Amino acid sequence: AIGRADASNATRSFAPLKPRAVAAADLARHRFTGVAILGVVLLVGAALRLWLGFADDGIYWPDEIYQSIEQGHRLAFGYGFIAPEFADGIRNWAFPALLGGIMKVSLLIGWAQPDQYLRVLRVILSIASIATAWACYRLARVYGASELSAAAGAALFALSAPMIYFGDRALSEVASTLPVTLGFALALDRQAGTRQMLAGASLLGLAVLLRLENAIFCLALIAILLGRRQVTTAVRSFDVLLGWAFLYGLIDRLTWGQWFHSALGYVWANVVQAHGSAQSVEAPTYYLHVLATSMLAPALCIAIFGLLTFHRAPGLLLTVAAFFALHTLTPHKELRFLVPDLPLACALAAIGADTARRYIHPAWAPGVMLTASVLSAAGFHQLSMHDVGQLSFAPSQSAYDLNGGVNRLLLIAGRQQDLCGIKVEATARVWTGGYSYLHRQVPFYSSIGPPTQTGLYDYVITTRDRVASGTVRAYDGSDALVRLPNATCAKDPSYSYVLPIDQ
Repeated sequence: AIGRADASNATRSFAPLKPRAVAAADLARHRFTGVAILGVVLLVGAALRLWLGFADDGIYWPDEIYQSIEQGHRLAFGYGFIAPEFADGIRNWAFPALLGGIMKVSLLIGWAQPDQYLRVLRVILSIASIATAWACYRLARVYGASELSAAAGAALFALSAPMIYFGDRALSEVASTLPVTLGFALALDRQAGTRQMLAGASLLGLAVLLRLENAIFCLALIAILLGRRQVTTAVRSFDVLLGWAFLYGLIDRLTWGQWFHSALGYVWANVVQAHGSAQSVEAPTYYLHVLATSMLAPALCIAIFGLLTFHRAPGLLLTVAAFFALHTLTPHKELRFLVPDLPLACALAAIGADTARRYIHPAWAPGVMLTASVLSAAGFHQLSMHDVGQLSFAPSQSAYDLNGGVNRLLLIAGRQQDLCGIKVEATARVWTGGYSYLHRQVPFYSSIGPPTQTGLYDYVITTRDRVASGTVRAYDGSDALVRLPNATCAKDPSYSYVLPIDQ
């Protein structure tokens, strides 16, 4: 009888423990799986971005050269084209100065050639882009998502085709994704100390230095903290953001001679005078259309799972929606404008996928997101210019290596000892890498520049079928670098480094 009682007690005491042990084992396995998937996602995403950074010399839009790298080249080496925005003082110098500083460091360590410092820039931008995927993972975890769901959200950003495409490009939107995402991850962590929260606010302030429109995220942070009734943290974060606003104004004061000169000029040109609208006006459905053509499966995951976060992360959901809505209402639209918002949207998808565990198998929602990410990455090199939002191009025009041959010929031209001037006939000058690629302080003429007979240049980059006279020094695809017969160049006292918008 005693034996039976002991056995009965043992059974009763052991019965509840067995399910808990199994649940703990499942939880540990899910955690390990999530961390392992995150590691693979980060490695694959980094590999694709780095490969693209070394293989592609094309241009998505002139801004990635003339509002960033070219201005950094001016700071580092003392010459370069002056973009209209920098001639008029409607851009802050923070982002070009950051790039110029990297070029200067490359110069000091002996990497002074353009193919060297440009690769360094692309590697750094690629690392920052893939680090954004990790920040997306961390932000999802801050809101309680499991490791597996958070890893799936990171995969949406790391492996979506347009995010790979933009990953190494020197655009302010791309450069600001990491401080925006990591800033929210640090500042919104309820378990964080004061220093961590203030560090998060500082990262958002840095994001505004890189791109003015990111001020929307700063306002959103304060609103979320007040909505949580974290008044003291909100006040301290606001003070930090005021400090960064002061720094923004100070940079303008030192560079343009007036406090907040670039911010005021930017708002005047793009809102009051609607210069952006005059450039191009897209339909209200532009972003929905482009997201569908460039990343349909990941976009569907973001839309479906993101809606499940209304009760779990309402502030973050409204932030993403507000950023999207404001850019939708702006007449001039480009896909790159949404890039800072997308990692936050991917984190929302991860949170929503974690919420879906209440209704379906825990692995199904993350599995769908991972499948969508892998499928998008598998076709990333098939993107067209239409897919990435440049609708003025032919639908069949690939988004990759656009004018890359011209840029590689500029690299070769810059190494010619007898170079005293160059003209590019193969494309518009604004669609080339400028002095950042040429890296020689000689006149650089556009396709509508002076004719050959003037003798103002001794090299020309033209198409193969237009080579008439001279010696071909190099070919790249359909383009050719030609040395003209003239031995030297006549001086051009009227040459200007100010770059007209149409040249």
